[in-house]
Amino acid sequence: MAIMETQASRLGLDLSVIIITKNEAAHIAACLASVSFADEIIVLDSGSTDGTVELARSLGAQVHQSDDWPGFGPQKNRALALATKEWVFSIDADERVTPALREELIATLRAPTCHGYEVLRLSEFCGKPIRHSGWWPDPVLRLFRRGSGKFTDVLVHESVALVDGKPGRFHSHLLHYPHPTLDSLIDKVNRYSSEAAKMMFAEGKRAGVPKIVLHSMWTFIRIYFLRLGFLDGRHGFVLAVTAASGNFLRYSKLMFLVETQGQPVSKVRDQES
Repeated sequence: MAIMETQASRLGLDLSVIIITKNEAAHIAACLASVSFADEIIVLDSGSTDGTVELARSLGAQVHQSDDWPGFGPQKNRALALATKEWVFSIDADERVTPALREELIATLRAPTCHGYEVLRLSEFCGKPIRHSGWWPDPVLRLFRRGSGKFTDVLVHESVALVDGKPGRFHSHLLHYPHPTLDSLIDKVNRYSSEAAKMMFAEGKRAGVPKIVLHSMWTFIRIYFLRLGFLDGRHGFVLAVTAASGNFLRYSKLMFLVETQGQPVSKVRDQES
């Protein structure tokens, strides 16, 4: 049964929802249902093997596929290029629009006052909503007028760059279910640290043991103490240690990239010019 609401065309929102996916069969149905008020829902998949593509199509989404993976920022810009409506709302497959946010979105699109809007995001870790540790309120720019914003062209930690004015902010929030298990968090930290190390290497950055130690220690202190991660209990402690481990891996991988590959060609050319 399709998830697109029969009244969507009558709402007159002129809204496209864009989602990038890979092996999100466990999440995609609930995600699509939460944005069923949109005029069009575009899913750009990058090689799912778990039935994500077929499930999304069966639920009424416009599904496109790409053969390569250029990174999160470029991939989301590809999805953005497929949108046809005046307004675009970007959502990840493991996120849900709450009923309160839905009503606020609809009301805002009836009488917009900005070219873009930030949304607060409440994330869960191993079944617990995390309200400290730097995870909350976690504002992210997700709704914007097409042509007034695009995603930063980075491999990881992409964001929307708004070219027209400052964004507004919704009072309601997204629900985010990124890590139902510790294994899923560890897997993401490993993948993201590899991509981050490649980005830093391309920028000509360097790392040694002192930098690795200092960044790791500072990350734990910042998240567990300064960002009150201890108030999230044992979940907060694990998150702080894992974040510190992520920085440890990021700078360690950078150190070995420099050791094995030397200086990036782009940096050599910059120095010669």
